[in-house]
Amino acid sequence: MKVVSTSKAHGGIQGVYSHASEVCACDMTFAVFVPPQAKDGRLPVLWYLSGLTCTHANVMDKGEYRRLASELGLVVVCPDTSPRGADVPDEKDNWQFGCGAGFYLDAT
Repeated sequence: MKVVSTSKAHGGIQGVYSHASEVCACDMTFAVFVPPQAKDGRLPVLWYLSGLTCTHANVMDKGEYRRLASELGLVVVCPDTSPRGADVPDEKDNWQFGCGAGFYLDAT
């Protein structure tokens, strides 16, 4: 796993990471916000699944969740739900398929 970036936010840490996915056959990126309460023990985790054609960055940029997650003691995980590697099958005329489309299926 590779650390892409980390920054402080509302007393917690916002991290962005990437990893090689065997299933998707490409690198995948995800974000994790860890609130300050994590130093005291285990916390609940909320998984935020972005919509079709979105990445982990959409909610980070447009939906400020970190303040409330920090107040409530929630770890928030924002995976990129779409394989985006160079070898991902793509359909140039259909934005609902290919490099930017995520359907939350257990399929390749």
